[in-house]
Amino acid sequence: MSAFLSTLRRRRASRASWPNRGLALALAGGGALLGWWLPHAERSHHLGGLSYDPSAAQATLGAIAAGVITLTGFVLTAVTLVVQSVQNMSPRLVGVLGYFERSLTLFGALTGTAVYALVVLAQTNDHNVPRLSVTLAIVFVVLSTAAILRTLAELRQVVTGGGLVRVVADQLNHAIDRTPPQPEHPQPITGAPPTPPTAHTEITAPRAGVIQHIDGPAIAATAALRRLHITCLVAVGSFIEPGTPLLRITPAAPSAADTRRLNRAIRLGPSRRLDDDPAYGLRLLVDVAIRALSPAVNDPTTAVQALDQIESALLRIATRPLGTATYHDHDGIPRLTIPRPDWTTLLDLALTEILHYGADALQIHRRMRALLNTLTHACPPPRAAALTPYRTTLDRTARTLQDPTLITTATIPDPQGLGGPHPHNDTRPTTDPTGH
Repeated sequence: MSAFLSTLRRRRASRASWPNRGLALALAGGGALLGWWLPHAERSHHLGGLSYDPSAAQATLGAIAAGVITLTGFVLTAVTLVVQSVQNMSPRLVGVLGYFERSLTLFGALTGTAVYALVVLAQTNDHNVPRLSVTLAIVFVVLSTAAILRTLAELRQVVTGGGLVRVVADQLNHAIDRTPPQPEHPQPITGAPPTPPTAHTEITAPRAGVIQHIDGPAIAATAALRRLHITCLVAVGSFIEPGTPLLRITPAAPSAADTRRLNRAIRLGPSRRLDDDPAYGLRLLVDVAIRALSPAVNDPTTAVQALDQIESALLRIATRPLGTATYHDHDGIPRLTIPRPDWTTLLDLALTEILHYGADALQIHRRMRALLNTLTHACPPPRAAALTPYRTTLDRTARTLQDPTLITTATIPDPQGLGGPHPHNDTRPTTDPTGH
């Protein structure tokens, strides 16, 4: 059952963008159909509405159609500018944010309103004034305006570095929470795992693409049913070429039906997806931070905001099982192994580049020290020990600041980067380090 639910979630995710496209087309087409049908219905039934004489109704409908078409162009320009702003932060962010897919629905509503007004206008003359149709056109304008204001308010949050960081962090936290904490029916591994037989079969990639999702429960269920051991040879987020080995199966070759089922369990796509790849969320947050730290931008405060969310994500991950995942059957026999990043790999991804590009930024030094202190207290001892090299790097790069006052300032943890209250164990000297 869990394998079926996992497959269902995967298929829903692959179709996530289709509802927006379908709804946009439905709104545009529905506007044309309603604009044709409703005036015909009003000829035989008195349906009410605002009172209009023919010339006023025609002027109103013409103004609505022209105004909405102009407004659609304005919204398209605004969305294009936002896309450019987001690409300046990181080109990969455009594919992750859902605002642009939802903008399709807004364009559909505006197009439907304009088409509706034009179709009703074509049926309005001195002998037929569809009062309800004209009234609905005004209602549609009001609703479209409300939708535009809401969309622009959302897009306004996206054009800032802090807004992008919050949006990515929300999706990252959801991805972490959705990731199962451990495979089904796990068993403690004692000693080295058994060596698989030398005879094996490999399933290869049918096309090039990025590994977006690996349906572990579905693969493990097939392996348990056929009494196989399957080793996944690729990881989520990796780009592969056609013919790249995906799965190694021992000891027997799977049937054609099983091969198709296993191929469907590994989803390929044009780019990485955050919903099944929490490490990609960290990658995006780091992208924003290091772009903010570039000399052309020089915005360490945005990098500090990214570190705020990176700290939150690492705290969620800190106590979860990481590294290679092993799926067992009900008898405790390992049936599937999937490579996944371990704690050290995630730390390197989340912190190393920011340490490198923020080596001369006081805010980064102080915020990073506060992050390391927080993780040290929250992590199990083995994982807390993995934080030591990053603290050593901070100490070493702080000495390159040369000025004693700056060195002292850089060695004080501050969750705000600069401006936060000093901790109780603040060792800041009370006199000028230069001796004056």
